[in-house]
Order: sequence, then structure tokens, then C-alpha cells
Amino acid sequence: MSQRPQINLPGNLSKYIFYIVALFFLFAVLSNTTFITIPPGKKGVMFKRFNGGIQKDRIYDQGFHVVAPWNDLIVYDVRINEGFEKMEVLSENGLSIQVELSYRYNPVSEKIGYLHDEIGSDYLDRIIKPEIRSATREVIGKYLPEELYSTQREAIQDEIFQRTAEAVTEKYITLDAILISSLELPPKLKAAIEQKLEEEQMAFQYEFRLDKERKESERRIIEANAKAEANRVLTASLNDKILKDKGIEATLELAKSSNSKIIVIGGGDEGLPIILGDQ
Repeated sequence: MSQRPQINLPGNLSKYIFYIVALFFLFAVLSNTTFITIPPGKKGVMFKRFNGGIQKDRIYDQGFHVVAPWNDLIVYDVRINEGFEKMEVLSENGLSIQVELSYRYNPVSEKIGYLHDEIGSDYLDRIIKPEIRSATREVIGKYLPEELYSTQREAIQDEIFQRTAEAVTEKYITLDAILISSLELPPKLKAAIEQKLEEEQMAFQYEFRLDKERKESERRIIEANAKAEANRVLTASLNDKILKDKGIEATLELAKSSNSKIIVIGGGDEGLPIILGDQ
């Protein structure tokens, strides 16, 4: 029975192959933990396992970094992110209101070391959302449903933002804005409020028309009084001599017309001239 020929590799060649495989395996392992690239919009903070833990005041910018295998480089997104929250709250009179909010936030990039040490990377769920919910319940609980539905919406939005921003700033987080996307009231209450607002608008328009008519009436009375006063002054200033002079001036102007033919001086009443035409 024939046997397969055995191939014996030289000892040095076997060692080389072993070293190459070991180096390749080591490089594959270290490439994920040692050679780290921080992309744009993010920053990193180092955790040194054998040298004091988190380096709170040392921030690593975007780019390529070499990290010892026993250390960790924790990367944080420091760009402005957007979140949404939908919740049910009670108004001042105890009615249930459905509120939808949108908000923009980001960690303070120079303080991500403190943020990671005291809170962690899940700061959105641990800090921002609870603070927004708490502020929303407190603020909306001070208003009646009709105020929420009409004039006070912007004021409510601003107050929720101020309360939340003040709370999260102490936790190394910046709140850029909070916006109320929608406020949903119970259907019957919503219909009643809309009817009330419509009636108020109609009453306002009616009062506006009445006020306009009153002002127009006052204007006409003032105008009539002014004309009456002008006529009184004019009448008081007239006398026979002035009237005769005015009559003569008018006669001279009429005499210039091509249609006038004969002028009789002193022929009329009060001695005023008479102009006779073609007839």
C-alpha cells in the first residue's frame, strides 16, 4: 500500500508563518481599540484604566488618535440634535391635555468629561426628558384650557424652555429650544372654545362698526358746525357797500364775455349795472 509523501517545512519558515499570523491577529484586535478616528461633529474623552480614570479636562478633537489597548476613548456627538416628546398633562381645572413637543439640545463640548463621569452617555433619557416632562406639567397646570388654546401658547412655550434650560445647564447640557408642536383638547371642550372665540370675534367686529359709525357722525357734526360758523362770520362782515363793490366786479367780469352786448349803468336795483344779451 502506497503512502502519501510528507512535506516537512524548514523550522525557520514555520516560525515566520506563526509570527505573521500572530501579528495579523494582534493588528486586527488592536485596530478597533488602539487606532481610533473621531468623525466631524464629535469629540472624545479618555478613560485611563490604570491612571486616574476619566480625564475630565482633556478633550480629544476630531481626527485620528492612537490609544493604549487598556484605555478607552469615549466619543460624544456634540452637534445640535432634535428630540420629540408626547405626553398627557392636566390643566388648572383638571382636564386632560395631549401635548407634543420638539426640542433641540447638545452637550457642552468642553465638559463632556464631567458629563460622562457624573451622568453618562444616556443623558437624554436620564436628564433632558424628565426635566421637560416636569416643567411641562408644572407650567400647563397653571392655565385653563381656553388659555392654552388661544393667547397664552407662546408664553407657555417660553416658560417651559426657561425652566428646563436652567435645570439642564447645571448638568453640562445646552438646550437650544423647546417648541410646542400641538395641543389636543377633549373634542367637546375644543368645540365649545372655538364657538366662544367665534362669538367674541363677531362681537368685536360689531363693536368696531359701531365705533366707526359714531366717529363718522361726530365728524359730520363738526363739519356742519364749522360751515355754520363760517357763514355766520361771513354774514356779519358783509354790508351794502361791500355788496355793491362785489356786484360791480362781477358785472365787469361778465362784460368781458363775447356774448354780452349792452350794459346799462345804474339800471338795476341798488344802482347796480344791468347787462343785456342778444335778446
